[in-house]
Amino acid sequence: MSDQPTVSDIFRRALEMRAANPTGTINDLKAQIVSEFSGSALPNTAYLTIPEYDNIVPQEDWTAGLPVVLRGIQNNDWNDVALGIVISLEQLENYPKQSGREDDPSKDWRNRTKGIANAGDKVVEEWMPADLMNIAKRNAKA
Repeated sequence: MSDQPTVSDIFRRALEMRAANPTGTINDLKAQIVSEFSGSALPNTAYLTIPEYDNIVPQEDWTAGLPVVLRGIQNNDWNDVALGIVISLEQLENYPKQSGREDDPSKDWRNRTKGIANAGDKVVEEWMPADLMNIAKRNAKA
């Protein structure tokens, strides 16, 4: 196995570190990541991704740290890589606490018909023959 970790490996390890010490600070976690990974090669930019967490947090939040990770890789700086990982992890932890679970049915960001529902109703009203519309209304009331 290669001694070059991927960004996903580092993120998963950060999750393990956080689970092992949930009361630790973010700065402690960042320092622990740097100390653990700084002896190895920086991740390859071709694998600049972390596991998907769409069921908990919108994509723009769980990927928030990836630009900082990329900067760290480009500048050969493990501190920036760790900072980017910690930013994504922090977003993953804080978003559900601040706004509730994203798989909650009351959340609208997953509602794919939200923007087109009214347009669909207008089209049906405009193009459906009156006889069929009356039948549909009667069946809906029954």
